[in-house]
Amino acid sequence: MPLRHAGRTLLRVSTDASPSLTERRKAATQLDIALAAAELFAARGPDDTTAEEIAGRAGVALRTFYRYFRSKQDAVSPLLAHGADRWRALLAETEPGTALPRALETAVERALAAPDEEGVQGLLRIRGLLRAAADDPALRAVWYRVNQESEERLVPVIARLAGDGGMDPLEVRLVAAAATDAIRIALETWAATEAAAEGPDSPADLAVRCLRRLVGAMRP
Repeated sequence: MPLRHAGRTLLRVSTDASPSLTERRKAATQLDIALAAAELFAARGPDDTTAEEIAGRAGVALRTFYRYFRSKQDAVSPLLAHGADRWRALLAETEPGTALPRALETAVERALAAPDEEGVQGLLRIRGLLRAAADDPALRAVWYRVNQESEERLVPVIARLAGDGGMDPLEVRLVAAAATDAIRIALETWAATEAAAEGPDSPADLAVRCLRRLVGAMRP
């Protein structure tokens, strides 16, 4: 099934340490449901999409859907969280001694790159979701919640990269907030346009520009 294949592909990057087989299967099912929800929301909008339709498209029973998600809008959270997990993982792989602004830019560029058709489709899926969220407060709430959770998980990564560089806890939190908002604003801005997934005004281009404005104003 295409969604199952896509789910496994998106799960290549994980911040969890050695998840069990049961956990991996659960995550794969959740992501299949998230992909189905994202496609239906982008095509019809949340108002014209039911939980039953999402479950059917994902190939699961309705009871399985509600085992994992409280609402149809909540179903897209694993897809949105995957992108945040990927960018944090890339940032955590930064070579020791790399200047923090450069580390942030490199991780963002890699996370939002669309080097192949799969990458382009992934970004277009996010564009469709964000456009659908414009008229759906519940879907926007999921988007904001995922970003808030990502910011919180980013704090220890930033602190580890800063090392003994003299950043106090407040500065670490400010950098985490600025970096998270840079990506959020970039994706929201791009989603409202017809700009390509690569090149000028792409998500990566906009995110780097936002980072330089927000993080650049802070002490290195």
